[in-house]
Amino acid sequence: MDLTQGTQQEKEARSKKMMLWFGIGSLIMTFAGLTSAFIVSRKREDWLNDFELPQAFMISVLVIIVSSFTMIMAKRAMKQNNVSQTTIWLLITFVLGVFFISNQFQGFSEFVAEGYYFTGATSNVTISFIYVIAVVHILHVIAGLISLIVVIINNLNKKYTSNNMLGLELAAHFWHFIDILWVCLFLFLYFFRYII
Repeated sequence: MDLTQGTQQEKEARSKKMMLWFGIGSLIMTFAGLTSAFIVSRKREDWLNDFELPQAFMISVLVIIVSSFTMIMAKRAMKQNNVSQTTIWLLITFVLGVFFISNQFQGFSEFVAEGYYFTGATSNVTISFIYVIAVVHILHVIAGLISLIVVIINNLNKKYTSNNMLGLELAAHFWHFIDILWVCLFLFLYFFRYII
C-alpha cells in the first residue's frame, strides 16, 4: 500500500495511526524488559517465591476488562452519530479507569499491610519489581485517562461523526492496549511462581 496516496486527511490519519503503533511497540519493549528482569532476578537468594498478589489487583483485572467493553460501546454509539450516548460510555470508561488506579493503590496498601514496602529494610526485591511494573502501568493508564478527557471534550464539541472519528479510534486503540497489557501482566505475575 502506497502511504503517499490519498487525500491530506487520509495521509494524516495514517501517520497518526503509525505513530500510535510505534508508541505501543516501544511500550511493549519497556514491559518486556521489566518482565525479563523479573525472570532473571528469581535466581537471587532473597527472591520471594510464595508471594500472593493483592485481591485488589484481581478486581483491577475485571474493572479494566469492563472498561474495554464500555469503550467499544462508545465507538458503536459514535458510528450511529449518537453524541450523547457516546459521551455517557466515554464517561463510564473514564470512571472505570479512575477506579482501576484506585484499586492498584489499594493493592499497594495490601502489600504494606503484609509488611512489604517498595524500599527500605522491610522491602523485598520481588515485591519491589511488582511495585515498579504496576506503577509504570498506572502512568500509562493516566495517559489513557488524559486522552479520554480530550476525546470527551471533542465529542461534546461535536468534532466527531461516524465518518470522522479518528481521535476516538486512536484513544480506543490505546485504551484497549493498556487493558490487554494489564491482563497479561497480572497473569504473568500470578502464574510466574508456579512455573519456575
